[in-house]
Amino acid sequence: MDMGRKGGTALITGASRGIGRATAALFAENGYDLILTCRHSMGELEELASQLRSARGISCRAVRADMGREQDVAELFSGIRQLDVLVNNAGMACFGLLSDMTADQWHEVLAVNLDSCFYTCRAAIPLMLHRHQGRIVNVSSVWGAQGASMEVAYSASKGGMNAFTKALAKELAPSNIQVNAIACGVIDTAMNGMLSPEDLEALREEIPADRLGRPEEVAQLALSLAQAPSYLTGQIITIDGGWYT
Repeated sequence: MDMGRKGGTALITGASRGIGRATAALFAENGYDLILTCRHSMGELEELASQLRSARGISCRAVRADMGREQDVAELFSGIRQLDVLVNNAGMACFGLLSDMTADQWHEVLAVNLDSCFYTCRAAIPLMLHRHQGRIVNVSSVWGAQGASMEVAYSASKGGMNAFTKALAKELAPSNIQVNAIACGVIDTAMNGMLSPEDLEALREEIPADRLGRPEEVAQLALSLAQAPSYLTGQIITIDGGWYT
């Protein structure tokens, strides 16, 4: 399939809400068959899959999977025969002082945010190599480059994702598989729910665009990367309203 045309099969992780949900809706609108995953909110994900099948006439499968667990990812990919686009969106935050963080909390953040990319990409690459084409889009954060106080594990995981993206892009470029990442600024999602209204207002005042980003805007960028010229690879593209641009 020509990757610039509509359609194909896309796997979107962490798709029950926020950026993943918006990305699933936009990819369905553009004719992609979908495989969607979540870790906890299976009811929401199944409802979304049903809506997209009915409204868009696509194939859409909802799967409960912890993308930070190797066995879950292996079981997921055992049922996938073709994959054109992989969107690694599953993620979690952990807000607090590093000195108060437990080893289990550290490992969970790294597993969900970074190990998941290793597991999914390792499984997706043979499917893409077989057809000599594919797109991988990793959803990262501005904190992966800037670092955030009180979010050391999250920042480290996203910094790792950025380096992972650049290195894998070089590895796969000869095989016509493009790997890019989206570095999100403050997006209006449930992940920012730990911030108080006062904190969110202070953040908004720092952003030149004078607002938080919308999940649909990140989804638009993900779709653009899924359909971009094949020469575009290894890039960390920031969407932050001019905040850290």
